[in-house]
Amino acid sequence: MDTALTLTTDMKLVLGLVGFTMVMFLFERIRADVVALVVLVLLGLSGLVEPDELFNGFSGNAVISIVATMILGAGLDRTGALNRLAGWLLRRAKGMENRLLLLTSAVAGINSSIMQNPSVMALYMPVAARLSSRTGIALPRLLLPIAAAIVMGGALTMVGNSPLILLNDLLIAANSNLPSGAATLEPLKMFAPLPIGIALLVASLAYFHFFGDRRLRQDDDGTGATPARTQSYFAKAYGIDGDVYELTVTADSPLVGMSLGEAEALHNAPLLLALKSDGEARLAPPADTRIWVGSVLGAMGPKQQVSDFAQNHFLRLSSRLRNFGDLFNPSRAGISEAVVPATSRLIGKNGRDLQLRKQLGLSLLAINRDKAVLRENVRDVNLRAGDMLVFHSIWTDLHEAAASKDLVVVTDYPKGEQRPHKFKIAMAIFAVSMLLALSSRLPVSIALMTGVAGMLIAGVIHIDEAYAAINWKTVFLMACLIPLGWAMDSSGAAAWVAGHTIERLPTGTPVWLLEILVGLFTTLFSLVISHVGATIVTVPLAINLALAAGGNPTAFALIVALSASNNFMTASNPVISMITGPAGYTGKELWKIGGPLSLIYTVVIVAMVNLLY
Repeated sequence: MDTALTLTTDMKLVLGLVGFTMVMFLFERIRADVVALVVLVLLGLSGLVEPDELFNGFSGNAVISIVATMILGAGLDRTGALNRLAGWLLRRAKGMENRLLLLTSAVAGINSSIMQNPSVMALYMPVAARLSSRTGIALPRLLLPIAAAIVMGGALTMVGNSPLILLNDLLIAANSNLPSGAATLEPLKMFAPLPIGIALLVASLAYFHFFGDRRLRQDDDGTGATPARTQSYFAKAYGIDGDVYELTVTADSPLVGMSLGEAEALHNAPLLLALKSDGEARLAPPADTRIWVGSVLGAMGPKQQVSDFAQNHFLRLSSRLRNFGDLFNPSRAGISEAVVPATSRLIGKNGRDLQLRKQLGLSLLAINRDKAVLRENVRDVNLRAGDMLVFHSIWTDLHEAAASKDLVVVTDYPKGEQRPHKFKIAMAIFAVSMLLALSSRLPVSIALMTGVAGMLIAGVIHIDEAYAAINWKTVFLMACLIPLGWAMDSSGAAAWVAGHTIERLPTGTPVWLLEILVGLFTTLFSLVISHVGATIVTVPLAINLALAAGGNPTAFALIVALSASNNFMTASNPVISMITGPAGYTGKELWKIGGPLSLIYTVVIVAMVNLLY
């Protein structure tokens, strides 16, 4: 490569825009997506990018693929797939913290290979909270290992994170500016980075198992958890504790012919939250519903209490929810708190009069009045303004009840409709879209959009929900910055920087050392201008640096795309930003734990890339 390129006006303009972008992202006075839009406009006004190409980033395969993965992730979330996974993890871990942490992190990492990292983290936040409340493991001991595994697992496929999704478009764009005689850069196939991703995920699991685990805070006081969403909170505040079990009524049971209300009034009866009779299963069954032979009760309470109740009343106990699995899915139903406002029409009436279960689908479990918790005969207590009511219900029923303004719900709960009955359909559609992407006969964007179309047609997700699932900030940030990468390449700015960099390095500098420097430079760059911006700006530079040093341009570009996500120390990584608040991590803690992991990440990707390329 010619290292004596003249610094032209266009090069100066492009490098000036790169500097402007870095400064604006660093000080965050203006939102990142707005800065990206300003950069796009300046590229057009300056003529650095042709007007008919300026907005091509919005229709690029990378942006369409990201939109598709967001919608597919939302569709899977609607089915409660990860809540099923939480139950499976608990059963497999058998109460052992190390095993639970290892299993949860590994599965989260695998999930992130087919979904956007922030989307996976958003889905695993309630999973981690549930695991924490069920096992007593502090939330900070779960969230950082899970987040690290999600970042690492994003390297398993070319759709696991935004930088890798962008990479193929940047490689194709770079071909038009390669020097004569240089080999054309081919797009990478769907599972091209799989060995690298496996090595990264194993490194992350090993790091927290043998080293990082000792640095994670125990957090014995429970800070960092979201109280209203954990079972431990309801156990401490209201004495509502235990798991859900199924009790099948036998012919010898004295419950036969009783109403549900009469069964609830029996001595030491657990909470009876569901009933299946005549083939119909429902939550919050009315108190006058009769219990017959073969009826199945959904009972919640400590295992010993439920077991004793079953034995005393000739009921068959099952801890596996064969009839109520979908109804008790935490993504569809759960425990909540609601305040009775002064304007409520419920004031002066009791639960029996209001028929809360029949009319609203709400099971009243407890009342918190003047710091006193009422659990006995709560259906006969007249309600007052300011009472805190504890319900168990389907979330959609709770949402409808709150719409009347007679209750003010204070628990954070899923507002959208959950469709656990669509789980198998969603998984089948998702598998088909992945197979299409794997076949390489179709662009990844078309394969993923096929899955989106399938989920929409099958009713797994509705079109308005699909629109809402798209993070438009990410879309605009990526689409507006893509032309900046084109300008870096086409203006010769990337080649100029690469040439002068090679001139200043000692003669005979090994290629692997250049790859490490490129990886570390990209990592530092990503701390300033986000992983998307770092990828777009640095890939053209890395390709030209590889050509100047006699290295493999594809290998250098892949190192950049992987290194752009190598940030476990600051909130500029979207995944890390999501866990700092709930877990209460300090900046010092993140650097102490994430710093060594980031160095391991760089060593692993450079070693694996050299093995593969």
